[in-house]
Amino acid sequence: MAMDGAGWHTSNALKVQPSVPLLRLPSYAPELNPVERIQLYLRERHLSHRLHAFYTAILDEICTAWRRLTPKRVRSLYNYPWIRQVRI
Repeated sequence: MAMDGAGWHTSNALKVQPSVPLLRLPSYAPELNPVERIQLYLRERHLSHRLHAFYTAILDEICTAWRRLTPKRVRSLYNYPWIRQVRI
């Protein structure tokens, strides 16, 4: 299980089974969590500096922003050299 290394995401009360290895990521490493690049892209290009009167308007804007993501754009945001070597 991969865990980010943020200081506020730790707990001494967590009981981990020996069969579940933990991989702690550095506290800030966006290249290890490519979804952060997509979130940043959406915020910068489509979701920042806007006011909405209703909650449903916010949801509509978020859905519209997600639909604007093309497969080519997602590949460009995820295109780290190491990611092609990952096998699931």
